[in-house]
Amino acid sequence: MAASMCDVFSFCVGVAGSARIAVEVRFVSSAKGKGLFATQLIRKGETIFVERPLVAAQFLWNALYRYRACDHCLRALEKAEENAQRLTGKPGQVLPHPELCTVRKDLHQNCPHCQVMYCSAECQLAAAEQYHRVLCPGPSQDDPLHPLNKLQEAWRSIHYPPETASIMLMARMVATVKQAKDKDRWIRLFSQFCNKTANEEEEIVHKLLGDKFKGQLELLRRLFTEALYEEALSQWFTPDGFRSLFALVGTNGQGIGTSSLSQWVHACDALELKPQDREQLDAFIDQLYKDIEAATGEFLNCEGSGLFVLQSCCNHSCVPNAETSFPENNFLLHVTALEDISPGEEICISYLDCCQRERSRHSRHKILRENYLFVCSCPKCLAEADEPNVTSEEEEEEEDEGEPEDAELGDEMTDV
Repeated sequence: MAASMCDVFSFCVGVAGSARIAVEVRFVSSAKGKGLFATQLIRKGETIFVERPLVAAQFLWNALYRYRACDHCLRALEKAEENAQRLTGKPGQVLPHPELCTVRKDLHQNCPHCQVMYCSAECQLAAAEQYHRVLCPGPSQDDPLHPLNKLQEAWRSIHYPPETASIMLMARMVATVKQAKDKDRWIRLFSQFCNKTANEEEEIVHKLLGDKFKGQLELLRRLFTEALYEEALSQWFTPDGFRSLFALVGTNGQGIGTSSLSQWVHACDALELKPQDREQLDAFIDQLYKDIEAATGEFLNCEGSGLFVLQSCCNHSCVPNAETSFPENNFLLHVTALEDISPGEEICISYLDCCQRERSRHSRHKILRENYLFVCSCPKCLAEADEPNVTSEEEEEEEDEGEPEDAELGDEMTDV
C-alpha cells in the first residue's frame, strides 16, 4: 500500500516546520524515485528544514556499553564531565566551564514499570503514547527469557559494532501500529519509504547480517514474530515481508549521534576569551580528545538510527548542496544548505563521509552500490567518467584495514 505524495508531504509539514515554504517532494524517475526540491532561494548556511523521525532507536551495543541516552529522543543523559570521565577512563577528569553543560538531570524521568530513562516527562509521555506500552517489559526488564530480550540478544550476537541498524527500530514500527487508533495512517507512512526488488532486498540484508544471513534472518523473524505479531501487519512477519522490512530500514535508516561532551565543546568554542585563555582551553580540548581516542577509539557518541520522511527523499550526490546534523543533542534532524540553492533545484545530501567523497569514482561507486544499490550519476561522477575502474594502492590499503567496512555508511552516522 503506497502513500500518496500529499499524505507524505502534509505529514512532513507538521513535523518539519520550515519545510512548508522551502521544499517540495517530486517524482524524479523510476531509477531515483522521489527527490526533494527547493521552492524558493535558500542561502548557504540556512537551515532548510528540521525534522522529527517517525521512529528512532538507540543501537543495542551502544546502550549495552553504557552510552546513556533518552530512550525516546536519544538525548545524551550524562553530564559532559561524566561523559569525559567514562570516555577517557579517568574518573578524576575535570572539565573547565561546567556551567556550559546543557544536561538537566533534574528533568530526567524513568518508566515506573521497566525503569528505562527519559530526558524529560514529555519524552516519557510521547514514548508511552506512541509505542512503549507495547514494548515495556515491566519487571521482566532483565529476564533473558522475555521475548523482547531474546530478540535483542539474538540481534547483538549477529550485528556487532560498528552498528548500522537496530532490530528495535523495526520493533518500534510494529509497536506504533499496534498502539495506534488509526493503524492505516501509520501503515501508509511506513509503506512510502523506498521499496526494492526481492534481489535487491536480499543484497541489503546480506550486507547487514553477513554470509549466513538466511539462517540468521529466519531466527530473527521467528523471535520477532513471537514478541510482536500484529494482524494488521501480517505481511511484515512472512519471510518475504520481513526481508522487505529489513531492507527498508537498511536503505532508509538515518544515523543519529548525540553527545553532551560535543555540546560542551561547541559552547566552549563560542566563548569570548582572551587570546591566552583561548589557547589554553583549545589545548585542553585537543588533549582531551587524544586521551579519548587512546581509551575509547572512534565510538564517542550515543548512536542510533531513525526513519525520517523528508530526509529519506533527499537523493545522494558526491558534491552535495546540503548536509544533515543533530545540533540539538537529540533526534531532531537539521538539514543545512552548503551553498546557495535556487528555486527548482534538487536538494542533495551525501551518503558518504568526507573522506569517502575524496576517493576515486570507482571506490565511491563500490561503496554506494554495495550499500544503497545504485550507480551515482552526480556531476562529479560524470566528470570523472573516463577514469579507470581501479582502486588506488592507498585506497586498497584502507580497504584491507577495514575502512570502508567499518565506516561504509557515511549517511548512517552523522556528527553532532
